[in-house]
Amino acid sequence: MQIEYAKISALGDRQDNQDRAAVVVSDDAALMLVFDGMGGHSDGARAAETGLKIVQELFMAATQPIFDPQGFLYTVLAKAHDEVVGMGHDLAVDFRPRATCAICLIQEGGAYWAHIGDSRIYQVRNGSVLSRSRDHSHVEVLIQEGAISEEEAQDHPMRNFVECCIGGDAPVPDMSITNQKILLPGDVLLACSDGMWSGLSDSDMARIGVPGENNLVENLKALSIKALEVNAPYSDNTTGTALRWLGG
Repeated sequence: MQIEYAKISALGDRQDNQDRAAVVVSDDAALMLVFDGMGGHSDGARAAETGLKIVQELFMAATQPIFDPQGFLYTVLAKAHDEVVGMGHDLAVDFRPRATCAICLIQEGGAYWAHIGDSRIYQVRNGSVLSRSRDHSHVEVLIQEGAISEEEAQDHPMRNFVECCIGGDAPVPDMSITNQKILLPGDVLLACSDGMWSGLSDSDMARIGVPGENNLVENLKALSIKALEVNAPYSDNTTGTALRWLGG
């Protein structure tokens, strides 16, 4: 499996960074993870840290390539959710730790995505966004129904309201899990928190895929800087993991 990967997380105009991210790589599989602690709730950073730790440990303990990728993604996110719910057991529901998340499993020439909330995954090919995850948010529903455009969503008063997350209430939240997405050499996958994609267009996001030898780190850094500049002086934590498929 031939890949190139990168990770970045910037504080933005916030007092602390509640995002957590990692790329875990073995001979036969790789896992991209982004968890975004919800700032309006107690211990958002701890929720993100716990979620990432649980998923990362379960991936490292699993036989790879993963036999049932979609079942694996559901199981690890459900366990992460249960762990974060437990952290807030003695707190009033409005103050329990919560986080959104996006994870991407890469193996055997394909990728499987799972996300909860408004952390996103993009697949970029030949300089364009081939596909992206769809947020669990009221604004995304309006976009899908044709009530507002992608551009109008950027300034919508409910753009920061998500409809599900890990933590909080005990029932397992809604999550979106894809079928296998075939990867071609040069494809780039990007998992990121809303601090990175907010305010940017698909053409901006597609810059992560600009070809060149060993430049994925620089592309991700440039994308993060652009997001911070566009959203200043109210930029959020800006976090992303990127992976370029080279073959295998």
